[in-house]
Amino acid sequence: MMKLHDTQSSAKPATAKRTFSPKKSLMIAIASLGLSAVALPAAATTWWNASPSISIGSATINVKNKGALGNGSHDDTAAIQAAVNALPSTGGTIYVPPGRYMINALKPIRMRSHTRLKLDPSAELAVIPNSAGRYWVVKVWNVNNVVITGGKMTGDRYSHRGTGGEWGYGINVSGSKHVLVKGVSLSNFWGDGMFIGAITTSRSQVLSDYVTVNGVVSSNNRRQGMSMGPATHVYVVNSTFKNTKGTLPEAGIDIEPQKEGPVRTVRLEKNTFSGNHGNGIELHDNISNITIVGNTLSGNRGFGALAVSSPYVYITSNYATRNGLAGVGLSGTTHNSSVRYNKLQYNSTRYISPTHAGGDSNRDIQVGSKTYSNSVGNNTLTPRR
Repeated sequence: MMKLHDTQSSAKPATAKRTFSPKKSLMIAIASLGLSAVALPAAATTWWNASPSISIGSATINVKNKGALGNGSHDDTAAIQAAVNALPSTGGTIYVPPGRYMINALKPIRMRSHTRLKLDPSAELAVIPNSAGRYWVVKVWNVNNVVITGGKMTGDRYSHRGTGGEWGYGINVSGSKHVLVKGVSLSNFWGDGMFIGAITTSRSQVLSDYVTVNGVVSSNNRRQGMSMGPATHVYVVNSTFKNTKGTLPEAGIDIEPQKEGPVRTVRLEKNTFSGNHGNGIELHDNISNITIVGNTLSGNRGFGALAVSSPYVYITSNYATRNGLAGVGLSGTTHNSSVRYNKLQYNSTRYISPTHAGGDSNRDIQVGSKTYSNSVGNNTLTPRR
């Protein structure tokens, strides 16, 4: 990611920083610009579903029957895990009634296959302050058919006892298949509200597959609203990613697998990205078939959406306004991508007044000189005087 205006740094400390300057590496792109033909994704059966069918067992256990108190002071981690473990092999539902349940995120709740974690709308899982650079509230690792729904999860960013690291997660989905996260609020985490990626060993890599995020609100987290590593068939819909600030990249969603493995076939639809200190959406290399459609990107300090050396990205029918840099940026060697039929107006607020009608078209779209085989056109830009 970039430290706006001068550097691009990875979400991972081991990755070298990448220099990026809108003034040096981006050129003006007008709405009617017709670049080389883009290879659109081949016709295929619709794979995404906002309410997918998830196979959950019939048993139900109330966490209070396993000793959870939900009184805001008692460590309820073991009791909630005991409820998960007590389900039969066929799985079932863990119900968390109203209350504030304190979680030792160094010993996270581990989901099992065919299991639903159902939080009452007035239930909260709150991190007990720790000094670790990495923690999790809920792990969905190497399982299948899992639902997490309702309530909220809250991190310890204001009471964290350490200064290092940036990997304190609310929900971490890794190497798992058929997962639905719905209607959950994720806020104040030391790192990301949510992470979706793979489980990698020296011998194999298992990507997360068919993960749906619907109606989630991820706000005020330090590093990212959501990060995405190696995964496929990820659908994010009707969700909000806002006010990320604290440690780079500070994006709403960052899809940045790079050398870790591929991200394939992702759809971001009808989401809101606002007030993030970095970019609303940030994309990097080793990705393919990323569709960004019908989203609102507003008031982010960086770009509304930025693709850095990202192939096969399709940005269409979005509304980007009043972002600090351009509404959409294509940089590096981004190729075989398209930016069409978007409404991109009054962006580059760090350089031009958002209420000033007119100005160059690169306030709304910027295309780097090393990009190729992209298509940009039929976008509605800031009106000119």
